[in-house]
Amino acid sequence: MDDLVTGLVLAVCLFHLNTALAVCLDDLSQRTMLTGAKVGTVESSVNCKLQGSTRPPAFSKDGDFIIGGAFSLHSYTQTAYNNYTNMPAPVKCKGRSTAVVVVAFASFGDMKILLEELSREPFPPRQWIGSESWVTSTELTQYSFCAGAIGFGIQKSEIPGLRDFLLNLSPTQVSASPVLTEFWEDAFNCSLKKTPVTEKKVCDGNEDIQNLQSEYTDTSQLRIANMVYKAVYAIAHAIHNAVCQKTNAIAKCDKLIKLKSNRVLTELKKVNFSQNGYDVSFNANGDPVAIYDLVNWQKSGSGIIEIVTVGLYDASLRVGHEFKINRNITWMENSRKVPVSVCTKSCPPGTRKMLQKGKPICCYDCIACPEGEISNITDSADCLPCHKEFWPNAKRDTCIPKTVEFLSFQDILGIILATLSILGALLGIITAAVFFYHRTSPIVRANNSELSFLLLISLTLCFLCSLTFIGAPSEWSCMLRHTAFGITFVLCISCVLGKTIVVLMAFKATLPGSNVMKWFGPPQQRMTVVSFTFIQVLICSFWLVFSPPFPIKNLTTYKEKIILECDLGSAVGFWAVLGYIGLLAAFCFVLAVLARKLPDNFNEAKLITFSMLIFCAVWITFIPAYVSSPGKFTVVVEIFAILASSFGLIIFIFAPKCFIILFKPEKNTKKYLMNKNQS
Repeated sequence: MDDLVTGLVLAVCLFHLNTALAVCLDDLSQRTMLTGAKVGTVESSVNCKLQGSTRPPAFSKDGDFIIGGAFSLHSYTQTAYNNYTNMPAPVKCKGRSTAVVVVAFASFGDMKILLEELSREPFPPRQWIGSESWVTSTELTQYSFCAGAIGFGIQKSEIPGLRDFLLNLSPTQVSASPVLTEFWEDAFNCSLKKTPVTEKKVCDGNEDIQNLQSEYTDTSQLRIANMVYKAVYAIAHAIHNAVCQKTNAIAKCDKLIKLKSNRVLTELKKVNFSQNGYDVSFNANGDPVAIYDLVNWQKSGSGIIEIVTVGLYDASLRVGHEFKINRNITWMENSRKVPVSVCTKSCPPGTRKMLQKGKPICCYDCIACPEGEISNITDSADCLPCHKEFWPNAKRDTCIPKTVEFLSFQDILGIILATLSILGALLGIITAAVFFYHRTSPIVRANNSELSFLLLISLTLCFLCSLTFIGAPSEWSCMLRHTAFGITFVLCISCVLGKTIVVLMAFKATLPGSNVMKWFGPPQQRMTVVSFTFIQVLICSFWLVFSPPFPIKNLTTYKEKIILECDLGSAVGFWAVLGYIGLLAAFCFVLAVLARKLPDNFNEAKLITFSMLIFCAVWITFIPAYVSSPGKFTVVVEIFAILASSFGLIIFIFAPKCFIILFKPEKNTKKYLMNKNQS
């Protein structure tokens, strides 16, 4: 059986070798006819371009080498078709490619012709990546400019006994095989036939195959032959399993059985053996395990290029460990550094690739990601938008949480406004204390002390309610800040309105026969304040029940920040609260203006007029400022309006009275207050 296998291997190997040589020679002769002709001793050829595929890739350009129909090596050339009568014009190369790496997926014959053409003139260093058909061929290692080439090849093996068998062939054994006969005649340039058809001499039998230096005698790089060798053994095992049956560890074989091909195929799928150090088996699809050598063309110490196995790919290993490199790789120009061949350097994270018009797909510009988008990988084709609550960092390679902004007690504005609020509340309390301590004095009693105390309390609450606008909005703070502000301000305006009506009624009561004060005494004054305030309470209640304010994250005002603020819920409710305050303030202002010229040494209507003038001016300017202010400044405008109007009321109404009480006690008499038009 061993002799049969060896014979089959020999026949297949020689047939494969002979066929390859014949194809290469025919192809070479055809291409030589196209690329050059001889005139005397002058040789012309096309040094820059090979004629080939009629369908170049979409990204190729005129003058590209089409290698294997997939990759291009660009060079501007011109092709000359010469005859035997005219001297051919010299071929000129207009340019060289800037590519450093050439991937050649081509047959042995095509690569041989290409390398021959490239060797005619100095060729710049290039890193070659080859397919199995040529990268494992020792015949092509003569082209030194390919040193450093790398590629995958079928595993090589030393077939036991094959070299001795090949070297011991006699002319008689050779002449019995047409394949060996053709090889023998080509190798020794003689004919085994006694009457040769060509001019070759007749082989005399002294040809010594052991002195022949060729791929035929080199069995150290057998790759295809090794596959054939294992294939023959696989067939042999399949036939053996089909004709032999094991019984009690004894194999009984029926050599006369007539085998069908489908039976052999069935047994072939089941074979699992080891031959010459290599395992042979097939998967469920009938495919063998993919095992390839990584080969590298390396220069030896003598300057000869050798094909060195530097790594292995074994698909039978676990995921992540299929590929391993066990020796150093030598790249072009005998370098240990991995070459880089790019039209454009890699785009870093934070940018994306944009193809350059009219150029190959490997040529692109690096464009920074637009606002709000990132790329976190090298050579990203697109940028990805960040989540709505995140924003790109400065490099735009990662999304970070947006800055959250609101008017806090740690902000400078927050500290200032909170301080003013507390000072205003303290001012109201101190004023109330002064009035309470001097409650029996004429100036306190003359200005309706009950409404004065109620006004001071409501002003103090107004100052304090501005604190609810500071800090992170919550569901309760959003509802409290607007309703508390609306009710306390209506209470203030109601008290001021009551005081204004009291002034008007007091002067009417001094007229002869007037009895008007009995219709607007203390009970009526209290009822007026309660009634006006109750209307505001109803408005706020409807607002809170049907569409109350609630906290939101404002993501639209600023792209890079989140504004925490209170949504009004119902804009109608908010403007109804402000409109009611404005209506009472306008009514109070009109009455105060009417009463400002009434004769008296201390006409409180004048003070109310000034205070209401400030109040109305503040809130009229508040509306456009509130609508146009972005983010947290909306809250600042609202707090400022509350504080300014509150300070206006407390200063213009109570400051003159406190000044008389504390610094001009001689004017705090009933006689002084009752004297009219006294200078």
